[in-house]
Amino acid sequence: MLPCLPLAGSQLNNTFLYVIAVLIWGSTWLAIEFQLGVVQPEVSIVYRYLGATVVLFLWCKYKGLNLSFNVRSHKWFALMGLLMFSLNYILAYRAQIYITSALSAIAFSAMLWMNILNARIFFGVRVGLRIFLGAALGITGIVVLFGPQVSEVSLADGVFFGSALAVVGALMASFGNMASQAAQKEKLPVVQSNAWSMLYGGVFTGVVVLVRGQEFNFDWSPGYVISLLYLTVFGSVVAFGAYLTLLGRIGAHRAGYATVMFPVVALVLSVLFEGLALSGSILLGFALVLAGNLLVMMRSSKSDA
Repeated sequence: MLPCLPLAGSQLNNTFLYVIAVLIWGSTWLAIEFQLGVVQPEVSIVYRYLGATVVLFLWCKYKGLNLSFNVRSHKWFALMGLLMFSLNYILAYRAQIYITSALSAIAFSAMLWMNILNARIFFGVRVGLRIFLGAALGITGIVVLFGPQVSEVSLADGVFFGSALAVVGALMASFGNMASQAAQKEKLPVVQSNAWSMLYGGVFTGVVVLVRGQEFNFDWSPGYVISLLYLTVFGSVVAFGAYLTLLGRIGAHRAGYATVMFPVVALVLSVLFEGLALSGSILLGFALVLAGNLLVMMRSSKSDA
């Protein structure tokens, strides 16, 4: 479905949507590294989400999708924009200044448990033993995968601060997931919701830039430009379209397992392209994460999903 950018408008198979979200977000960890340096993180986020807004609005116009909504709908869009496309990413980008991608991956994987708890609090969703077991296996697998790297990090103040930023960012993302699920329950379409929410997210982050007195500069190096385009089109438009559609279908507690899977994809890319050597901990971690994935995503005769 790569030629059809939003991914969310058609009745695509849930597995396909899940794989698309995991593969794309698994590769964005590397792309974000190219965003850090010359341009302030908040400024890069503004470029990313205003760019994604332009893509989505043009797509909606091309497909003849309705973009007119009432004030109540815009309140949902603004809330999603603030949580998912502004605060979440400000904290995530800032966290990677202080900590390694390994620590960021572990911290953000906590969103799986946050989604399970928040789904229970906000929607009364009871999760079966199979989901809990799968989530536990997945988080254990992530710790095993990245344990050797994390063990080499000294718990300096900067590391603690960066880890705290990443965890709070994951919490903002989880709240954003709840807002998206509630909006879909009110029959708000995913593609148009994303278009408006990303616009609000870009504007909110732009306000942060102005308040902080940061400069709207730009880095014309190939690494920055290409990574920005990738994050805008694939990391934002395509991946969020796939993930939020999946979230509306199977619930945040199951769709949230993608946050455990995409660090695994990032590690695979590191093995393939960065010369990371395979080890026993990597193979064991893969096995645990994949086993947990099967438990979480498999269908059950009972409604524990």
